[in-house]
Amino acid sequence: MYYPEDVVEEVRTRNDIVDVISGYVKLQKKGSNYFGLCPFHNEKSPSFSVSPQKQMYYCFGCGAGGNAITFVMEYENYTFPEALKVLADRAGVHLPEVEYSKEERAKADKRSTLLEINKLAANYFYYQLHQSQGKIGYDYFRKRELSDDTIRRFGLGFANKTSNDLYQYLRSKGYADEILRDSGLVTMEERGTYDKFWNRVMFPIMDVNNRVIGFGGRVMGDGTPKYLNSPETLIFDKSRNLYGLNYARTSREKYMLACEGYMDVIAMHQAGFTNAVASLGTAFTTQHAVLLKRYTDTVILTYDSDGAGVKAALRAIPILKEVGISTRVLNLKPYKDPDEFIKNMGADAFRERIANAQNSFLFEIDVLKREYDLEDPEQKTKFYNATARKLLEFNEALERDNYTRAVAQAQFIPYEDLRRLVNRLGNQLGPVPVKRRDEDGAQPRERRKKTEKDDGIRRSQRLLLTWLIERPQLFEKIEGIIGPDDFREPLYHEVAQMVFDGHREGSVNPAGILNHFINDEEQYKHVAALFNASLNDSLNNEEQRKAFSETVLKVKKNSLDEASRSAADIAALQEIIKQQAALKTLQISID
Repeated sequence: MYYPEDVVEEVRTRNDIVDVISGYVKLQKKGSNYFGLCPFHNEKSPSFSVSPQKQMYYCFGCGAGGNAITFVMEYENYTFPEALKVLADRAGVHLPEVEYSKEERAKADKRSTLLEINKLAANYFYYQLHQSQGKIGYDYFRKRELSDDTIRRFGLGFANKTSNDLYQYLRSKGYADEILRDSGLVTMEERGTYDKFWNRVMFPIMDVNNRVIGFGGRVMGDGTPKYLNSPETLIFDKSRNLYGLNYARTSREKYMLACEGYMDVIAMHQAGFTNAVASLGTAFTTQHAVLLKRYTDTVILTYDSDGAGVKAALRAIPILKEVGISTRVLNLKPYKDPDEFIKNMGADAFRERIANAQNSFLFEIDVLKREYDLEDPEQKTKFYNATARKLLEFNEALERDNYTRAVAQAQFIPYEDLRRLVNRLGNQLGPVPVKRRDEDGAQPRERRKKTEKDDGIRRSQRLLLTWLIERPQLFEKIEGIIGPDDFREPLYHEVAQMVFDGHREGSVNPAGILNHFINDEEQYKHVAALFNASLNDSLNNEEQRKAFSETVLKVKKNSLDEASRSAADIAALQEIIKQQAALKTLQISID
């Protein structure tokens, strides 16, 4: 999808980045920039910087960076057009009819068509549920004590026992086999075409914008698999979506309830717990945690109380912790899952269990305890040692001591004994160094030297661009010495061309330059980092002059070295050699 560059730039410039990000992140002014806790990773000291001058943000902790448009894209999980529309509406900018490249138009059209097909399928399944052939599905939902309002709210439906009636219906609406195959709703084989879902109650899966992007289905009877989900498609990515999030994101609660299944989510919503979500037939992932972090800082795990549920909770806890989410674990016993608990105990009892949900670390210790026979002195000692090692996961001494006290109290271990054991093990084990290796093992010295050299050249190009952006007066110091073509790294060359062009036109616009890379996530992160490399302001004038001069010389020398290897003739090579010799006596002033 393509919008004219001037339109994109108008939307961006009409949305001050500090105002935009302040709606999501608490910012505090320090010097010329604003700082806050990064919304994209876990941190306790603010490293998330917002520059009013550059109209860009950058996290020095995780490397997230960009302009107002990319921030909304990342935070809200929006596409570029969606984020642009939000900001356009915010600033009162009218967006023209979009212009597409051929490839973008084809992809946008396909996404739109797949969304249409999924919406039609959802309506079809809902209709079938309320027909005579769908009575088995309707009775199933009623047996699970779902009201008609809940069935309607979640768009629940039924896929008939006939193996291709949805396919025939969609064909009658004019959709070709190729797009239907890509929808994930049908399976095409030599012997025929079949519906992906049949004889199942259906759960439409919606994204945060309430668009149907996929389905989950539970078989009626003894068929297999018991649960079946849509395959991943152009519009459906299991790792970037959570069931029920379209409703949960608007909940007034300050926490989210994470559970395992569709019925658990629906039962909790029906009981008034509208902040419940579930992963889509897959294990909880980092992407799920990052998605939840956009809406909450606290998650209460309401996984099944059986062994599989405990294992799922143990997998999710460190993932949630990594992105900065505080996690607690709900005790559902003597019942298996939230649905069963609420049916038997009611919403008030469930709310009480939420209030008393267990700290996730103490839950991990309780689970660890089950592995040992505490009646056996040797086993008991092993449990204490395992607990002490577990406490060493906390790097900060104060936090570690707080948890040591809590564990000692919960497990009836003398605090001083546990504290000494933790300290002794900490001294014995020490920090574990991280060894970085290539895929094929230890890196050979020659390859390592080449990698270090390449990294140094890229670093010099990156740093020189930062110098020029931060201090535009330096352009006149390098006039005739260095230009965009001397930035040999392809991405840096492209950026350098824009930076030099901007300077000639009287204004270097980092946030505007970034617009050119929005559709390539990897590139725009590199460019954002490029514009936020650190300059050492503690250097005196002479040290700064020397640092800048050395950076220019490194970039120019590398450019000439590469040019010499591809010189067209002897005359060209002699000119390059002449320039290389001149570098030895070149002096650059920054005064």
